[in-house]
Formats: sequence, C-alpha cells, structure tokens
Amino acid sequence: MLTHRKMNYGALTALLALTVGTTVAQTAEATTPAPAAGGQDAQIMLFWFLLSTLALVLMVFLLLFTMIIVRMKPQLRKVYELPTVHDTWSGKVLGLLIGDTRLVTGGYKEEDMGHSYDGITEFDNDLPPWWKYGFYFTIVFAVAYMGYYHVANAGELQIAEYETEMRQAALLVSNEPDDPNKLTTYTALLTPADLSAGKSIYTTNCAPCHGANAEGKVGPNLTDEYWLHGGDINEVYKTIKFGVTSKGMVAWKGKLAGKQILQVSSYIESLQGSKPANAKEPQGEKATAAKTIAAK
Repeated sequence: MLTHRKMNYGALTALLALTVGTTVAQTAEATTPAPAAGGQDAQIMLFWFLLSTLALVLMVFLLLFTMIIVRMKPQLRKVYELPTVHDTWSGKVLGLLIGDTRLVTGGYKEEDMGHSYDGITEFDNDLPPWWKYGFYFTIVFAVAYMGYYHVANAGELQIAEYETEMRQAALLVSNEPDDPNKLTTYTALLTPADLSAGKSIYTTNCAPCHGANAEGKVGPNLTDEYWLHGGDINEVYKTIKFGVTSKGMVAWKGKLAGKQILQVSSYIESLQGSKPANAKEPQGEKATAAKTIAAK
C-alpha cells in the first residue's frame, strides 16, 4: 500500500511539473512582446511577463509546499510534541503548520481573575501575538515617520504635496494657448523621473531623425549651441508641439500630451554640451538655452 501511494505521489508530481512547464511555455509565447512598437511598450510587456511568471512559480511552490506538509503531518506532529520543541518559538511556527494557532492567537491560561458576571468569567490571558506585533510595528513606524518628515524634513507633507501637484497641473491645463505665435512660460523639468520619461519619448519618436544621442541625422544636431527655431525650453516646446512643416518637422500636439512634450523638451535641454560622436555640423543661430528648475 505504501509503495502504491509513493507511485501515485510521484505520478502526481510529474503531472504537475508537466502542466507547469506547458503553462509557462504558453504564457511566454502569448506574452512575449513583438519586435517593437516602441521601447517603453516592450519594457511594460516584459515587466508583466516576468511578473506573471513569478506569480505562477510562487503558486506552484506553495502548492508543492502544502502537499509536502499534508503528507508529512504525522511526522511533524511527533516532532512538535517533543518537550524540547513544543514551547520554543520555532516549535510554535511548526505548530502553526499542523494546525496549532498559538503563534497567532496566543496561549490560553486557566487563571481566574475572580471576576464573573452573568456567566462570563475573566481570565488572565495574554493579548494575541499578532496584535502585540502590530502595535510594536506602529510604534516603530511612528518614530520613523516623525524623524523623516518632521525632524529631517526629507519629505513633503500632504499639504505640500497637494500644492506641488496643483502647481504642476496648472502648467498643463486644458486651456493652454493653442496659438503657434504665443510662447508658453514653462521651466525645464530636471527631476530624474521626468528626464527618464522624456528620454523614452525621445528614443521612440525623435531618434530616427535626430539620432540616438541627438547628434543629428535628417534633422539638426540638438546638442550644440545653434538652433534653427530657438533653444529656450519654451521655444523647443513650441517647435515640438506645432512642428515646422516646411522643414519636415511634424507637429506632435495631437500625438503627445502637454506634459509629455514638456518632458521631452526638458530632456533635449539636458543634452546641451554632451558632444556625441559623429555630431552633425551646426545649423541656425547661436543661442543659450534656459536651464531653470521647475518648482517641485
């Protein structure tokens, strides 16, 4: 009978492994990004593929772990009942695996406090461990929060964050002037997140004409001091938004949001003086691009 059970368990394990392998292969085939519609989309698809694969592996691990615990429960119970194991912390963890919830709910003491009313008797039982550990965590969290926000002043409080978001939103409201002859009053975004987003937009949409490093190809070099249509952040923003039809520069206002245009404009500003290899000869007039930091 024992041999028969082992054979069944082995067959079940093999079947489970085959099923997992087939599922992973199908998931990989279904979610592998096609050669590309843009680096950012490919990265997002790769992220979700890896996340789903990790979730599947964890589910399989938990299933196998549960099967092993269920199968070995009699042996684990014998170990748990040993006097040298039963009352230790590791013994309580072992007990939790076989159904003893002392680690979570706490022990039960039959110590009558002498208070009994309406059939309800008070005992001197400890608070559940989960409650105590949760309370300790709130104390540690409160100290860390106070130190980070109120002592070191390293982070913005809720009101400051709200005011920052409102200022940023005011830059990109829907009633932004749509007149090509009227310049905006934006300042360059220099935060790592905005520059990273601008780089991704540039790589996807601008690199084919201006080069991977903005060295210039069909379009002009964007890293020197010479500009055909102005090098200030607002002039670059205008050129990207409305385009220059006569020079082959398309208008991106219907394809990119206002914030995206500001991000890619800021990224282009950050490339000033980078001197990439094989840079195209200067075009236009010499100008100094404004480099003011936007309010955070």
